Amino acid sequence: MASSASFPTAVQWLREGGVAALTGAGISVDSGIPDFRSAGGLWERYEPSQYATIEAFRQDPDRVWRMLREMGDLITAAKPNAGHLALAQLEARGLLDAVITQNVDDLHQAAGSKRVIEFHGNARDIRCARCGERPASPPPPAGAGAPHCTCGGVLRPMVVFFGEPIPPGAFIEASEIAQKCRTMLVVGTSATVAPASLLPMLAKTAGARLIEINLEGTSLSRIADLALVGRSATEVLPAILELLDA
Repeated sequence: MASSASFPTAVQWLREGGVAALTGAGISVDSGIPDFRSAGGLWERYEPSQYATIEAFRQDPDRVWRMLREMGDLITAAKPNAGHLALAQLEARGLLDAVITQNVDDLHQAAGSKRVIEFHGNARDIRCARCGERPASPPPPAGAGAPHCTCGGVLRPMVVFFGEPIPPGAFIEASEIAQKCRTMLVVGTSATVAPASLLPMLAKTAGARLIEINLEGTSLSRIADLALVGRSATEVLPAILELLDA
């Protein structure tokens, strides 16, 4: 369990600056966006191979957009929580250099974070799969099938579907940050899916300390210098921020 006795150590490391954060689905759960893989998540009702691969999108965009609209509704209704806001505060104080996120919900930006590297894209960014243009108005409501561009191409959210590569720029920037940081906060992710799973090891190999913040222990807990598990990011990050002010 995450013990408040461990927090002063985290505070000491964060005060040194040079911090990078790697976030996953767990940080957004308290904003009303369940982890897609958890009970009640999207993958419980939408088989990923049929709804979340680039091949599925190309073969039947109407079907994939049924899932995308439900995901979009969740994201539209969500607001940044105390975890997102705490990371934005750390950046504003010059302690946190960047947030690398596996999430596509735009909540870090909404919280005020300025340097956000989106490893898997952004669901709010809609573009034409044919010409690349962005629509002037949002896609039509559910039941209307896949939305189309004026050129006739199918519109798509700029998320990374299974079977697509991570945007090269995002991977290069994230890798550079991981290798330069003094401390990496790993928040709300097990960091087991490549290539995001490489980032904590890149940081560790380059001499950084790892602080894990997760509800449950993960394989990362074995190599973390400080594993704050058993409490959510919305509890742990504000508590650490409060100690920074003490």
